[in-house]
Amino acid sequence: MESNSNYKYGIKSTFSQCLALVGAGFLQVGVGTELICSTVIIGALSDHSNENEWLTMTNEQTSWFGSLLYLCTPLGSLISSLVLGRLGHKNCMIITNIPYLVSQIMFFYAENVETMYACSIIMGLSVGFSGGPFSAYIGEVCEPKLRGALMSATNVFFFSGSLLFATIYAITRQWRLTVLINMAIPIITIAILCMSPDSPMWLLSKGKNEKAQRTLGKLRGWVTHDKCSNEFHEMVVFMSANKNSSNDKNGKNDSESSWKQLLQPDVLKPFRLLLIYFFFSNLLSGVPFSPYLVEVFSTFGADVDVQWTVAFSLCIAIVGGILTVLLVNRLGKRFLTLMTLSICSICYISIGLIGVYWTNSEQIKSWLLLTCFLISTFVASFGIMPIGWILLTEIFPMKSRNITCSICSTLSFILSFFMTKYYPDVVDLVDFYNTFTIFGFGGLIGCVYFYFCLPETENKTLKEISEFFK
Repeated sequence: MESNSNYKYGIKSTFSQCLALVGAGFLQVGVGTELICSTVIIGALSDHSNENEWLTMTNEQTSWFGSLLYLCTPLGSLISSLVLGRLGHKNCMIITNIPYLVSQIMFFYAENVETMYACSIIMGLSVGFSGGPFSAYIGEVCEPKLRGALMSATNVFFFSGSLLFATIYAITRQWRLTVLINMAIPIITIAILCMSPDSPMWLLSKGKNEKAQRTLGKLRGWVTHDKCSNEFHEMVVFMSANKNSSNDKNGKNDSESSWKQLLQPDVLKPFRLLLIYFFFSNLLSGVPFSPYLVEVFSTFGADVDVQWTVAFSLCIAIVGGILTVLLVNRLGKRFLTLMTLSICSICYISIGLIGVYWTNSEQIKSWLLLTCFLISTFVASFGIMPIGWILLTEIFPMKSRNITCSICSTLSFILSFFMTKYYPDVVDLVDFYNTFTIFGFGGLIGCVYFYFCLPETENKTLKEISEFFK
């Protein structure tokens, strides 16, 4: 196989790939707004000074509303894995905007808690359905040298969506008006995706070799066939090798199903690694706190406008995402993982210890707590949060990539459900600040694991990465 260093397409190739990923980026804007919805709405409903809002929630109802989205992503991912191979990445990304739009309409007219639950469930289906197609699409249309950076760039879109939603609410202070304005996002996304190309890999899997070749030429800067012939030949060989790998040792033509292939070492090893990665990434990137972020900032006690502080935290997350785009190729995913996970762990432990043992000025204490949390937010967005999703696009072999991307996305959101649903119970059990301490020491354990088990995948072809896990 040709080394990725032989792909010398130039700036036009980078531009065409960025252009092709605009639709996927807007899809992440939508996911960002869906995941911040519960944070904004829970904060709005807890503000009893708003006399125009008649909806109320108990603590138990709040925990269900904040976590149901994560619980229902598996069904969306399951449906996605069943239709992805037939419909293709682009069509699946278009379809995912339909339940998203429906949920926003229902939010606007919601008059009871049950409707709010239904909206959270529908958003969960949308987010779950988008995960597999989105990740596989980026992994297949990008050059190896750009894959990490462009995948990281979509993380910027994700935080931009969350920031947009939080900022609109901070300005209007009306969550129903906020979701009404937000309805424009899925409509715009559908329009952009309709003009995006299909993945060359998917076209090859459907026997559309000529169209795959033309699409690859467009993605590499509208070059001629000769210019991208090496990479196209590599794709054909890679596809053939993955088809042949499902035959038994005697050379029979009976192919295994993707489900059976999950038990093979080159699939099972990266699957286990990525599941552990998502656990520590979710734990140390603020996922357990996300629906209750308004309450968390209020507990810190700093003299700030909480709604604008939420928006500011998302703003610095965007800066972190941009730094990932600029530096992931130079620093590598392994170094960024170890560095950012260790810093987040130290910040969490500091919050726990300051919250429990600081006895001096309460004003200084509150600002120290808020500063440590914002630092962890920035650092997580710079490393552990986007890198898990970058790895998702890289470390699985082609023969099972569609289904493993969907399953891993599903399990990540199941972890998020348990972390968000039972976070209030953990706080009741061990106290608010001790929760941070426990999470921080858990993150240090993750650092040790990744030091020994996480390989470097930056600037590696999909085949080279796949060979590592065999």
